[in-house]
Amino acid sequence: MNVAELLREEHSRTQTDFVAKIIYTHPHLFGELWKIFMSNEEPISRRAAWVVDVCSEEHPEWIAPLLSELIETFPGFRHDGLKRHSLRILARSPLPAGKLGELASTCFDWLLLRDESVATKMYCMEILYRISELEPDLKHELADSIRMQMEEGTPGIRSCGKRLLEKLSKERSRLSY
Repeated sequence: MNVAELLREEHSRTQTDFVAKIIYTHPHLFGELWKIFMSNEEPISRRAAWVVDVCSEEHPEWIAPLLSELIETFPGFRHDGLKRHSLRILARSPLPAGKLGELASTCFDWLLLRDESVATKMYCMEILYRISELEPDLKHELADSIRMQMEEGTPGIRSCGKRLLEKLSKERSRLSY
């Protein structure tokens, strides 16, 4: 079974789910899927990213040992789909302690880029909030960055930002006691 051929056949949710089911049945193929994702070759890497994202929801243990590699690699992704799926995976995964600085740096960079997609910015805010739970010194910078994004942001950015600012505000009031 050739994972690359399956990914080239069609780009749809149906095909993504079909390939994911094959990977569930043959978990040894996840390594091949991962290599395609990490190769950063369009459009096949983006299609693989979607399948990796789906598979990692069902089997988070498959992605756990690969998170450091993902954090090292994803700043070089050019396509929004690769960024979005990478960030979505990271937003729901345990964050490797030794990579928090790299991850925070990339997320702040992308959050502050004017032309970055809404989904990318929202996932960056979510990940940065999670990092700030581990590194409280980032809370103030995160709150300021979220406020900047909300000034000219879409309704989605404003909604996500408002929710995270409320959480940050509650945490700051608890810490001041």
